[in-house]
Amino acid sequence: MGCVGKDLKDPATARDPSVTPSRGRRCAAPLRAAGSPLLYVYITRPGRTTAACAGGARRAGGGGAHPRPAPPRPPAVNGRGEGGATRSLAGGGGDGAGSLPPPRGGGLVRPPGGPAPRAPRGVVAVAAGRRCRAEWSPLGTRSRTGGRDGAARCSYSGGPMFSSSQEELCALNKESVKYGELVVLGYNGSLPNGDRGRRKSRFALYKRSRASGVKPSSVHVVSTPQTSKAVSSKGHHSISYTLSRTQTVVVEYIHDRDTDMFQVGRSTESPIDFVVTDTISGNQNSDETQITQSTISRFACRIVCDRNPPYTARIFAAGFDSSKNIFLGEKAAKWKNPDGHMDGLTTNGVLVMHPKGGFTEESKPGVWREISVCGDVYTLRETRSAQHRGKLVENETNVLQDGSLIDLCGATLLWRTADGLLHSPTQKHIEALRQEINAARPQCPVGFNTLAFPSMTRKDVVKKKDVEEKQPWAYLSCGHVHGYHNWGHRSDAEVNERECPMCRTVGRYVPLWLGCEAGFYVDAGPPTHAFTPCGHVCSEKTAKYWAQIPLPHGTHAFHAACPFCATQLTGDNCVKLIFQGPID
Repeated sequence: MGCVGKDLKDPATARDPSVTPSRGRRCAAPLRAAGSPLLYVYITRPGRTTAACAGGARRAGGGGAHPRPAPPRPPAVNGRGEGGATRSLAGGGGDGAGSLPPPRGGGLVRPPGGPAPRAPRGVVAVAAGRRCRAEWSPLGTRSRTGGRDGAARCSYSGGPMFSSSQEELCALNKESVKYGELVVLGYNGSLPNGDRGRRKSRFALYKRSRASGVKPSSVHVVSTPQTSKAVSSKGHHSISYTLSRTQTVVVEYIHDRDTDMFQVGRSTESPIDFVVTDTISGNQNSDETQITQSTISRFACRIVCDRNPPYTARIFAAGFDSSKNIFLGEKAAKWKNPDGHMDGLTTNGVLVMHPKGGFTEESKPGVWREISVCGDVYTLRETRSAQHRGKLVENETNVLQDGSLIDLCGATLLWRTADGLLHSPTQKHIEALRQEINAARPQCPVGFNTLAFPSMTRKDVVKKKDVEEKQPWAYLSCGHVHGYHNWGHRSDAEVNERECPMCRTVGRYVPLWLGCEAGFYVDAGPPTHAFTPCGHVCSEKTAKYWAQIPLPHGTHAFHAACPFCATQLTGDNCVKLIFQGPID
């Protein structure tokens, strides 16, 4: 049993074998802001931890003695199927989910006017306004504090089984709000060289500690925009519309305390929150392939989220540069609307498609539209970089919804709302499906060897030219799953086409790879279908959904593509797989 509210100096507690004194780093003093509650995290055995609040955050039930808490739950299983436990420690009152009981006997309370009580050995003190991570280690506990968002966070990890990216961080105040996530199409869980900093395949948008949004204010007409105070001022944002060499309209933007702004683009400068590069179709190992000239704008677009419920997210074309300015040159498409405000389009444009019915099993693809700098919706131009804009679509808005697609002319992003992600499968669920398929021991109908999908960590190590012995292969014309064999070539067929020994159908013969990016799944069904011709496997409804989505390609073409590798789909776009069960 874990120890809750027990002082390690108590002889009865000292004899309790479940209490482990800290022999590692110690907190010199309780980490506590003025007037904030003090949370004590009791580190007991690996996988067991409790917390108690003292100095103001009293739980429901009043003071005095409190009932003994329930025994700790068994250790959870992480995304890799390994043992361990991660338990969130959430402060606040009430008996709702995530709350923890205070120490027995009322806990540690600061005397009026006296100093804050010190935590006993083996206890980590966490103050609101700081961030702390307590980890189990053979040498005791380790505590780390920091964070700029003003949110007190804490997580506990049992044993060295969890990496830092897998540890759960739980907010102790209401400032940690997730707006949604942007997922780049064409990557199966991570970039080929790994996710690093702002360059990654998946980007989460959280509520900032201070509002970062801006809104339009005054309008100036100048002859030389560089000399305008609205443009040269480092404290103000502005958008410049160059009408001629002697006339420029400058719209000044001021701070908006009700919104947060996030910027996406190819530039690695500090104003860009999410750095994206051109997606190479069907090439997960893009070290050998380099883009000679990118078509993605350095400051492609910006997403503005409301800081208050329901946390609506809106998209706008173009992003502010390091000088907090947006310049639309003389050749860019721009105009003055009937209400008098200026607007324009970027060179290659920002396209958005909202699915009909949300991002669910019954969703249908919507119509691709172009978003202007001010967020209005227009029909597509004749070509991607044409000078004349399309027609204004008055009954549509720039509000992003779950499943909205954003195309930046070189990379396509999928927007997932926080609520949509709660109802979507996770990496753990996909890993469980993979283990379930492997547990069924599918066999090659010819060689009778057992087949197995590689793990999510192994899939990046195994190259398509050097597949493992148990790697499943399939004939995409019929769907029969086999092990690898180097025979069945037809002289009158292409190099990658062979004749299936089960049904004599001639078609492509490719290895199967499990789709590991959970954000692309529309349901939690078993992986039974494969995209053609790449061989990525996912659920039936997910495969059929993406098979009907026309994705922009180049400057004016559209075609369906695999979301896991961006390969253009051919034939029927997807095929149902036929597995051979074990003979015994």
